[in-house]
Amino acid sequence: MLREARPDPVTVTDPMEGEYASTQLPGRDTRDNGLAPKPPAPGGSILVTGGAGYIGCVLTQRLLERGYRVRILDRLYWGEEPLAGFREHVDLVVADIRDVPATALDGIDAVIHLAGLSNDPTAEYDPEANWQMNAVGTADLGRACVERGIERLVFSSSCSLYDGLPAAMYDETAELTPHGPYAESKRYAERELLALQDSGLCPVILRFGTVYGHSPRMRFDLVVNTFVKDALLQARLSLHGGGWMWRPLVDVRDAADALICAMEAPAEVAQGETFNVLHSNYQIRELAMLVAGSVQLLGRQVSLEEAPAPPLTRNYECSNAKLAGALGLVPCRSVVEAVADLLSSIDVDDRAMLTDPRHYNIRWFELMHEVNSRVDQFGSVL
Repeated sequence: MLREARPDPVTVTDPMEGEYASTQLPGRDTRDNGLAPKPPAPGGSILVTGGAGYIGCVLTQRLLERGYRVRILDRLYWGEEPLAGFREHVDLVVADIRDVPATALDGIDAVIHLAGLSNDPTAEYDPEANWQMNAVGTADLGRACVERGIERLVFSSSCSLYDGLPAAMYDETAELTPHGPYAESKRYAERELLALQDSGLCPVILRFGTVYGHSPRMRFDLVVNTFVKDALLQARLSLHGGGWMWRPLVDVRDAADALICAMEAPAEVAQGETFNVLHSNYQIRELAMLVAGSVQLLGRQVSLEEAPAPPLTRNYECSNAKLAGALGLVPCRSVVEAVADLLSSIDVDDRAMLTDPRHYNIRWFELMHEVNSRVDQFGSVL
């Protein structure tokens, strides 16, 4: 169900009385997305795979705030720097999702599974690694949970499963025909986890729209964040094919809260269920206008330019009605709010940070492969 906003008190002038009067005006970060203020059983131990990633860092902070003990399993492709704000408060297991140590599940009450390759470009860069991480690794993790008696596993899937379907608004019952290595691996993983219900697993599947917003492990290769970066570096945004394509999107904080909500939900409500997670469906053209307007408030000019359509376009819309109805969670942080927060959280004049390859998944993997070949040849970096 929708929650009523809780505005911050703001003092304004009452023109009728000629004096200052107190009234309520809406402000940023005042809305409630429906996540319960307190967990039903605080103090539990949660394993977050991929906890050093873009969503994982934000999720970990939220879990710690709610009183959970957190263990992160991550290969640390981007180093430990994203964990700096909470490193001393978590147990870190440096491991690959394709080879999870048995001890990583010791004392764990629930698993939130984010690890793996995160989008089409990285999946297509190495389809076999993508399959082993996203598909086989997820299935193996589910079976390991069954063996250890861990019931709740929340899996981060993707709304990209709806890509390629005829134009329509899709809910979780849509007949899927996944296209490409990434979507195929996610669909396989969903089915494998759901098949483990008879063995005692309580899986919950969350299909996320494209995520936006600030994170300690920042990414500038996601559409809204990319527009922010382009507006700051180039003072222009390119609208490929006019930017008329639709895409479901969600803020990273709402994404983290959805994962927590799915973990905390009663089994009779969540077991074996799939939920789309999005704030809204946006046209790319609309996103460009919102970002341009926000950056222009900094006194910078940003132009919008038409550009040829790419060979492959993604164009689909999803419904989040089931998430709101069954779990009571309604993602509430808009693109405008997230962009304002992002612009206030980064140094907008730091070109080195904005172009750092660590903030672009595919670029970073390409660079690591190049360096790896040199290390293999000479045996060391120096």
